[in-house]
This record gives sequence, structure tokens and C-alpha cells, in this order.
Amino acid sequence: MKLLFDANLSPKLVGRLAALFPDSIHVFDTGLARFTSDEAIWEYARSNGFLIVMADSDFLGLAEERGTPPKVVRLDNCNYRTARVEDLLRRNAVRISELEHSPRPVLTIRSA
Repeated sequence: MKLLFDANLSPKLVGRLAALFPDSIHVFDTGLARFTSDEAIWEYARSNGFLIVMADSDFLGLAEERGTPPKVVRLDNCNYRTARVEDLLRRNAVRISELEHSPRPVLTIRSA
């Protein structure tokens, strides 16, 4: 499973989570411009088989409106350091993997 990390998350997550989620990339590494529209990012993820990981609610409306693919992993109230985000994604790796085969379009991960 490949993750596409949205602009509001650190590009460092790609390397830190490479063993769990190989072939994942950050939106900055896609060739899309820094201020690319959410719709263009959505289409890129759909066309290239990515799940989108975000720390805001930008893609929730698109998920509801357009359905899947792609699926979305939302980090709820994510205003913490990259190490904390990495830990949350590691601890929820099974749930993220299960999302790929789930009928639901969005997985929300909350900090405990």
C-alpha cells in the first residue's frame, strides 16, 4: 500500500515509514506545484494508486462527493511533531492496511 502525504505533513515521514509503507511519497515529490488544488492531488492519488494521508479536513468533502478511490487517512487534531505523527501511523498500520479493502472512504486516527 502506497501513501501520499499531504503538504501539511513532513516529507520526512516518507523515509521514516518506508519499511511499513514502501513506495509512499510526499506531495512535494510528485511534480505537482506547492499550491496545487486538492482536486489535482486527489486525481493524482486516484490515478497512481495512493491512499492520501492528511492532517486537516481538505479531502473529506471530495471523499464524500466523489467516493473512492482514493481512500483517505485523516489525522484528527494533528498539531504535533513529526515523531508523534510517525508513532500514530506505526501504531495504526494495521487499520490503515485494512482501509484499502474496506467499503469506507475515510479512516480517522485520533491521538490517545
